[in-house]
Amino acid sequence: MTATARAAAVPDLPPVRGRLTHAAPLAPLVWFKSGGAAEWLFEPADADDLAGFLARLDPAVPVMALGLGSNLIVRDGGVSGIVIRLGKAFAQVQRLDETSLRCGAGASGILVSSTARDAGIGGLEFLRSIPGTVGGFVRMNGGAYGRETVDVLVQAQVVLRSGEIRTLPVEDLGYTYRHSNLADGAVVIGATFRGDPAEPAAIQAEMDRIAAAREASQPLRSKTGGSTFKNPAGHKAWELVDAAGCRGLRRGDAQVSTKHTNFLLNLGSATSADIEALGEEVRDRVKAASGVTLEWEIQRVGVGA
Repeated sequence: MTATARAAAVPDLPPVRGRLTHAAPLAPLVWFKSGGAAEWLFEPADADDLAGFLARLDPAVPVMALGLGSNLIVRDGGVSGIVIRLGKAFAQVQRLDETSLRCGAGASGILVSSTARDAGIGGLEFLRSIPGTVGGFVRMNGGAYGRETVDVLVQAQVVLRSGEIRTLPVEDLGYTYRHSNLADGAVVIGATFRGDPAEPAAIQAEMDRIAAAREASQPLRSKTGGSTFKNPAGHKAWELVDAAGCRGLRRGDAQVSTKHTNFLLNLGSATSADIEALGEEVRDRVKAASGVTLEWEIQRVGVGA
C-alpha cells in the first residue's frame, strides 16, 4: 500500500503557519530522482511553528526530517506520516565570535564554509565537500577529507518528537562513525560550529583543493546518492567493491559508477527498488569476495511499491 493510500491513517493534523502538502512527491527533492510520495510534507514557517505542530501531533504518527536528499533512497511506495523539510527560515548562518558560527539546519555545507572563509574561520572547509545540510551533518556525524562534524560542533539545537526545543552539547550526541544517538523523530534546527582563526586566502585555497579532488574522483553531475557504504575498519569501501568486480555493474538503469565504485547512479529511469537491489547485490558480491559485510551509509526510508 502506498503512502497516498494510507493517508486516512493520519488523524486530524494540528494547525500550522507553514505549508502542509498531502501526497507530496519526494523524487524531485532527492538526488536519485526516484521514489514515492510523502503522506504529508510539512515545511514549517519557523522553529515555533515546528515545535507547536509536533507537540500537538499524535505521538503515534512517524516523523522524518528531509534535507537536500543527497544521501537518501526513498522507496517507491513512499513514506508514511510526516516528512519535515526546513526552508529558508532555517538556512541562515551568523558569525558569533572570532571562531564560531551559528548555523540553521537548512544551511548547506557550501554556505557554511563560505561564511567561515569570509569571517576568517578555518577548519570548516571540509563541509564544502559534503552534499547536504547542517541538520544531516549533525544527525549523521557527516565528514570528509579527514574531518567529521564531531570535530567542529559545539552544540546543536533540536526539536524533540514531543515538541520540546532543547540545546544539546556535542558530548550528548554520542557520536561514532556516521552515527549519533539523536532520538528518532527529533529534528535538528540549528548548530554552533567552532573553527580556528585563519586567513581567508588560505581557507579558499583549501576549499579549492577539496573541490578539485571531488571533481576528479566523484560523479558530481549524475543522479546519485553520494557514498553508498560506510568504510569498514581497515578498508576502503570503494576498493572492496572494485575488487569484487562490481565497477559498472547494472540492474536496469541503476549502475555502480565507473568513476567511483562507492557511488550508485540512476542512469535515467531506475526505480528506487532497482537502486537498492543493486546495492544489495554489491554487498553480496563483496561478502563473497572478501568476507567483509558492507554497511549502508545511504539512508533508506519508506516502503516498497
